[in-house]
Amino acid sequence: MNNKNTYLPRQDTIKRKWHLINADGEVLGRLAVKIAGLLRGKNKVFYTNHIDCGDFVVVTNASKIALTGKKLSQKTYFTYSGYPGGVKLTPYSVLMVKKPEKALIAAVKGMLPKNKLADKQITRLKVFKNNEHKHGAQLAALERQRGEK
Repeated sequence: MNNKNTYLPRQDTIKRKWHLINADGEVLGRLAVKIAGLLRGKNKVFYTNHIDCGDFVVVTNASKIALTGKKLSQKTYFTYSGYPGGVKLTPYSVLMVKKPEKALIAAVKGMLPKNKLADKQITRLKVFKNNEHKHGAQLAALERQRGEK
C-alpha cells in the first residue's frame, strides 16, 4: 500500500529533551552550529521548519571556548541603543573575559532563522560561564529516562 500522508506534529505533542554541552576547548562557530541545530529540532525525525520542535540546551564552561585565528583581537561585539552615538563596540578579547555567555549567544542567534520562531528558540538556550549550573533537576530526569530505556 502506498501511504502518501505527511506527518506534522502538533505543538502539544512535541516532547522537548535537555542536552548538556561542555564547551571546554570547543571552537565558537562549530559549537554554535551544533547548538542551533538542537534548538531548531533538526535532530528529530519529524523536523519541520515552520514548527518549533527544538530541545533545551545547557552549555557549561563558556569561558573556555576557543576562537581560531586572530578573532580574539580583531572581532568585535556590536550593540546599538538606538540613540545617536549609542554604538558600543567591544573586542572579543574583553568580551570573553567579562561575559563569554554573550559571545556564544550572539553566535547561536546569528545561525537561527530571522523570524518569530528564533525568539522562542533562543530562550531555550542556557549558557553558564563555569561548570556549575542550576538545571540539575531537569538533567537528572533526563538521565533517569535514559536508564529506563
